[in-house]
Amino acid sequence: MVSKLAVHGLGKTFGELQVLLGIELAVARGEFIALVGPSGCGKTTFLRIVAGLEPASSGQVLLDGRVVSAPGGDRGFVFQSDSLLPWRTVFANAIIGREIAGQVGHAERARTMELLKLVGLEGFEHYHPRQLSGGMRQRVNLARALAIDPQILLMDEPFSSLDAQTREIMQTELMRIWEEGRKTVLFVTHQIDEAVFLSDRVLVFARRPGRLRESVAIELPRPRSLAIKRTREFVQYVDHIWRLIEDDVRASVIEEKVG
Repeated sequence: MVSKLAVHGLGKTFGELQVLLGIELAVARGEFIALVGPSGCGKTTFLRIVAGLEPASSGQVLLDGRVVSAPGGDRGFVFQSDSLLPWRTVFANAIIGREIAGQVGHAERARTMELLKLVGLEGFEHYHPRQLSGGMRQRVNLARALAIDPQILLMDEPFSSLDAQTREIMQTELMRIWEEGRKTVLFVTHQIDEAVFLSDRVLVFARRPGRLRESVAIELPRPRSLAIKRTREFVQYVDHIWRLIEDDVRASVIEEKVG
């Protein structure tokens, strides 16, 4: 298998604090990978290193065989907060990455309109963020990341601020959008059921210093509907992953309370 993304011996320290240690990973083109683990295990730091937003202290990240050392248009980042510019319309927010790159011709504008349709925002292109629901704002956030046509989509808990019902709808929408283009995705979440529902593999991180404890292949048929969450196979995956991280989660919660 030729890896789209390869991670070798990745480590990260902040001063004397070891956040990540010895991460080894190979991700195939078009694979959807979810990352779970207790708070403080370095999931977001790992994502930021892949994005080129944070330097590694040791090891390296390779994208198509090239060392990642800085941000680039081959990676799209969907943050936990939508961070939309309130004075710009939905369309203007979605195309901003192309503007920064100096690429705003007819083709780019047409593609951005296609993406707004893909994420279910056709007819809202002239609205402003204040006029949108939380779910709609995150749809703009996703369209903005896709508009630069990245090789890899990096998503850091993008649905965590949404209510439970909207979150589930956004999961199915993300699946629909992913099926359209099969981008390679790294998706950080605290919700185990979300990770199992979305991904081909779930990477389970151990408590700090963050290490890759287990890679769990999710062998559930695609396309998936929310009904799959009620099946025995789905529940078994969730239970297995929870048992892998339960002790670490308890320890991290106790540590936070003591702190």
